[in-house]
Amino acid sequence: MADAYYDDPPHSASTDPRAASPQDARAVTPNEPAPAYANSSGAAGAPAHVLAPAPTPVVRRKLQSWVGFSNLPNQVHRRAMKRGFQFTAMVVGESGLGKSTLINTLFETKLYQPKQIPLPGQDRGSTVEIKTTTADVEENGVRLKLSVVDTPGFGDYVNNDESWKPIVDDIESRFDHYLEQENRVNRLKMTDNRIHACIYFIQPTGHSLKPIDIEFMRRLHTKVNLIPVIAKSDTLTEEEVLLFKRRILADIAHHGIQIFSPPSYEKDDEETIQENEEITGKIPFAVVGSDTLVRSPDGRQVRGRAYPWGVIEVDNEDHCDFVKLRQMLVRTHMEELREKTNDILYENYRTDKLQSMGITQDESVFKETNPAIKQAEERQQHEAKLAKMEAEMKMVFQQKVQEKEHKLKQSEEELYARHREMKEALEKQRLELEDKKRRIESGRPLTPEKGSKKRFGLGK
Repeated sequence: MADAYYDDPPHSASTDPRAASPQDARAVTPNEPAPAYANSSGAAGAPAHVLAPAPTPVVRRKLQSWVGFSNLPNQVHRRAMKRGFQFTAMVVGESGLGKSTLINTLFETKLYQPKQIPLPGQDRGSTVEIKTTTADVEENGVRLKLSVVDTPGFGDYVNNDESWKPIVDDIESRFDHYLEQENRVNRLKMTDNRIHACIYFIQPTGHSLKPIDIEFMRRLHTKVNLIPVIAKSDTLTEEEVLLFKRRILADIAHHGIQIFSPPSYEKDDEETIQENEEITGKIPFAVVGSDTLVRSPDGRQVRGRAYPWGVIEVDNEDHCDFVKLRQMLVRTHMEELREKTNDILYENYRTDKLQSMGITQDESVFKETNPAIKQAEERQQHEAKLAKMEAEMKMVFQQKVQEKEHKLKQSEEELYARHREMKEALEKQRLELEDKKRRIESGRPLTPEKGSKKRFGLGK
């Protein structure tokens, strides 16, 4: 009905019940921010029927016709219904904790057939295996491709050192496969086999987490959404379950392990917030799995387990937390599990992988910037460039001035030396001239005559 309503847009504003009436108009004061509208060019601006802005309060009217962008959720819904959904879950825990039974109970399908328990002398293998089971399930026209990854052999041996390693390698290999698909030229047929949730089964000891539990969750909490559950909780009393949950949460907080919890959003209503708080308060979930029908004391056919002292109902919240687990895993937060896997866990792994390969990215590329801040940064860079050029020019000018001063000083010294030599030469000439003058005044010849000696000789 919703699709039919949106697929037939109104032909006029008068027939559209959502069209604005004159009573919808409201005054906008100068202190109130004006609402943004979309003009014909797609940019934000005032529509044609809005009055011109003025200093005084103006009247802005709502849209008089149906634009159609409110139909986007229906378009996404139709596309999702056409393509279907895909979800991959991993179950990890020791044998005999009811992993297969819980999966069959969650999705109400015989995804796993009864297993054959090996005989005491039969070889059970020595390593953890990775087995994937895929099934296409449909509910009310919604198709879901469900893949469940089982890990038989985990924690079943005397020496469980590095029993988590095959599981970590499998998760990383799925990330690597998806990364390789992203780097292809043709990415039309990409398949997503990444693990969206890991349900870890804790043995109901009633004490605390075992070392293998802590080591496993420490190794995987950054690569997958961890959902811890207490298996076969009907073996514990209510007080023991509450005490066991507190000890598990204390161990998880002490070792800094991150487990998945329902996210909260700003626009969540009170009912959603209350549901998320109830789900969070049940973590780790104390569950009981059963895909068989039993008769309750009041004569109802219910899924559960019959004991001499009574019946444990799987779908009764007073008996176990199975309903809250299914609500978080399937009914309300399956898409959040997929989004966190893709947007956070995979992106962190992808970043570390590329950086380990020596691939780096310029942080300025595809960086969202404010135009005003960018302009201010460019102005600062320009001013810094001008200051640098001015400092360089000043330094060059000072260097040239120093060179010129040195040359002038050297020329001055040379001129002073020449002046001193010329002065000494002139002083010497002056003394010679004065000496000649005195001789002339005294009647003495300036220089002795060459023939004077001969004359004296002839007279004798």
